[in-house]
Amino acid sequence: MENDEDILKRIGVVVGSHDQSVERIKRIAEVIRSARCYRWVGIYAVTDKEIAAIAWTGTDIPAYPRFPISQGLCGAAVESRAPIVVSDVRNDPRYLTTFGSTRSEIVVPVEDATGKVVGIIDVESERPNAFQDEDTRFLRNCASAILPMFEEGFAMEA
Repeated sequence: MENDEDILKRIGVVVGSHDQSVERIKRIAEVIRSARCYRWVGIYAVTDKEIAAIAWTGTDIPAYPRFPISQGLCGAAVESRAPIVVSDVRNDPRYLTTFGSTRSEIVVPVEDATGKVVGIIDVESERPNAFQDEDTRFLRNCASAILPMFEEGFAMEA
């Protein structure tokens, strides 16, 4: 398994590439997924009013590709500007069902230099209690690494 530093370097290479922005984000989601054998990774843009899926791993479209900024675990992460980790989504009324088999979820905000949440990394697992402090640290580092893509304005394509 690659160490975090190597994974973040791989993400940096993708961020700095000249591919179309959505294609780069899809590649980044796949790098994050494969680095920790996560089942599903989605990357979302955050505007003043909504959260919109930009890219995700796999072929299944999320059940809620766009939703109001106040909804779901993603909305909770935007409001708190902090990672949200839910051990069993069946016990959390904020959960918006992306996949019926999801049991745990971690949502990590991507914040700009002013602390405004401009994006979200959302990871889901079919196992309860799938995410630990190590996952939070790793995904926070990934969020920092992908911030330049949000700053370049690619999210407007979503």
